[in-house]
Amino acid sequence: MSKKHDGAGNDADNTADTSEELKPPPSAQRAKAPVRKQAARRKFIRTSILACGVVGLSLAGWIPVASATKTRLRPPGALEEHDFLSSCIKCGQCVQVCPVAAIKLGDIDEGFGLGVPYIDARNQACDFSCDAVQCILACPTGALTYKKPGFIKTRDGMKLAHDPVLKAKEKDAEPTLNLKERIGVARLSRPDACLAVQGKGFKGQARGAAFKGKLRYMDVDRWKPVVVRDHPYERDICNLCVTECPIKDAIKLEAFDGPDGLKRYRPVVLEQCVGCGVCEMICPVEPTAIVVDERLEWKGV
Repeated sequence: MSKKHDGAGNDADNTADTSEELKPPPSAQRAKAPVRKQAARRKFIRTSILACGVVGLSLAGWIPVASATKTRLRPPGALEEHDFLSSCIKCGQCVQVCPVAAIKLGDIDEGFGLGVPYIDARNQACDFSCDAVQCILACPTGALTYKKPGFIKTRDGMKLAHDPVLKAKEKDAEPTLNLKERIGVARLSRPDACLAVQGKGFKGQARGAAFKGKLRYMDVDRWKPVVVRDHPYERDICNLCVTECPIKDAIKLEAFDGPDGLKRYRPVVLEQCVGCGVCEMICPVEPTAIVVDERLEWKGV
């Protein structure tokens, strides 16, 4: 406690005076309230602008995703695209049962197809190594089905003329594959690049040493697919798209006379093509000379 000595020799207690001096004037206390309100307002505005920016950027990124229309080769038995996207619950059961891991799930750039199964035939085609189309059996919703419900129409040109015969089961009592509709149709997209059209053969690994794709080779193992790079070829005339096709009478080589008078050959896709994509995967030409057009209707040779 501080004291001061006045002129009369009396000591006075200055405590009260000192505390009064330390207090801010009432006008300053009243001024703090508007300052706090202004700070809160500025914080609200900053937060609002930030939130709007985040939402705006999200929408800017989502709009193209939502409107994405990338067409994919779907697994065997898939419904028409609109019905398929509506029915598929993205459970991934088809992915788990595929013996060659041909089925993948759509990424973020797939739009509404995010998480929906598809096949990238060039990287890994469906060679029906499972014999019974296990992906259809595994599907819990009917998005993949052996037979469509009656209220879902089948487009002209999608239905197969008769049940496809699986080469691997040709000697079995029941050699046909339980598949009623094609998932696509193969097409010679670059005839000039095709080795058979050029009258050339092929020797070596069809897709190179780095390729990890698998294929069932009956002369090796009926039930265990083999990595393609471990099964080199030697052909006088390249015919891999024909010999490795898992479906009987789906594709053939047709002879023709080249401009130099020499006999050449061209792959001809037949009506029993189901669009599995093995021809696209096994083609040794880069980029591939033959592709599978997804959802394409059969319109004749």
